Amino acid sequence: MIERYTRPRMGKIWSLDNRYQKFLEVEILAAKAWAELGIIPKEAAIKIEENAAFDLQRIEELERETRHDVVAFTRAVAESLGEESRYFHYGLTSYDIVDTALSVMLIEAAALIREGLTELEEVLKDQALRHKETPTVGRTHGVHAEPTSLGLKFALWLGEVRRGRERLDRAAEGVRVGKISGAVGNFAHIDPFIEEYVCKRLNLEPAPVSTQVLQRDRHAEYVGTLALIGATMEKIALEVRNLQRTETRELEEPFYSGQKGSSAMPHKRNPVTCEKVCGLARLLRGYAGTALENVALWHERDISHSSVERVILPDSTIVCDHIIQQMIRVIRDLRVYPQQLARNLELTGGLIYSQRVLLELVEAGMSREEAYDLVQRCAMEAWDSGRPFKEILSGEDAVVERLGPELLENCFDPAFYMLRVDYIYRRLGL
Repeated sequence: MIERYTRPRMGKIWSLDNRYQKFLEVEILAAKAWAELGIIPKEAAIKIEENAAFDLQRIEELERETRHDVVAFTRAVAESLGEESRYFHYGLTSYDIVDTALSVMLIEAAALIREGLTELEEVLKDQALRHKETPTVGRTHGVHAEPTSLGLKFALWLGEVRRGRERLDRAAEGVRVGKISGAVGNFAHIDPFIEEYVCKRLNLEPAPVSTQVLQRDRHAEYVGTLALIGATMEKIALEVRNLQRTETRELEEPFYSGQKGSSAMPHKRNPVTCEKVCGLARLLRGYAGTALENVALWHERDISHSSVERVILPDSTIVCDHIIQQMIRVIRDLRVYPQQLARNLELTGGLIYSQRVLLELVEAGMSREEAYDLVQRCAMEAWDSGRPFKEILSGEDAVVERLGPELLENCFDPAFYMLRVDYIYRRLGL
């Protein structure tokens, strides 16, 4: 993933230096475990722990020759050791190291993403509380439906972000496993104690069964979870984009001093951050599909997944982290236009109160079918003529007789639609 999207902490996780450092940590722990069993001399394990080192440039030189990154790594480290180098990588296969280290890196990445989600929850909570009593028109099919609370939009997103964080926790647990079980996973040349020893010290669980690799359903779940989080970010961003339309202009993503919206039109304030989030969410969905393709491998392992993972695992965590950070900024600095919200509530001339009128007529003794047809006829006249809906209803004898002017007037009060907002907030713990 290009550098501009990468926060330093996330970028460090996926740096080559950190990757090989994790390899080295696994190798040192394995040597110490062999020494615990008495298979290799304790002195050799001590020297490996104290002296084992690598140089990235040397690894790259060796990889050009060997065309194998782990062999290049082990040979580069061996050059930093003496005779004890014979016990480095003892009894192990490449993916004992690669997959165990990868699990640690994925868990570290998940922790950073989780931090972002927690911060996003806080800014969503702030906006939900701030706009709890702010009326807005609700829309279904893109058409004005009924009044609602603007705060409920933020509350809805808050609930979904919480679920994303919970899914991430489960997915991180799914990859909190290591494997040091040999070339086909049957411990033919390695004692299971080695795996238990290493995993315990890395805060991993030994995979109950593996082949040459950890099974990729774990990684597919992880990337799929990131894609779901991305879908939530897109959902929020898309709503902001829609409400920022010139004709609507109820919300607007932040536009900062010195920012430019167009090279040609100086007046432009485009929802560029939210558009970027929507685009990058598509990328995450593509990575999720690719991760699913990695689940099925030939027999005890092929490497069709390996080249793919070198792209999708760093990139998916970087992209997910990036769009969360972008949405934190958007929601925290979001512009809200109460006057435009109020104007849009009245845009249909009161048509958004049709269900209230319908139910009051039913309550007053009219059959539902008769009430529906009457209200719909008046509503269609309001749509076509542009006259206020309440004015048309006031000309209907059946409405005046059953409701009277005062009750009819009450049907057009947006406060009615806020009566149970408190109840919803309590269910969210707000």
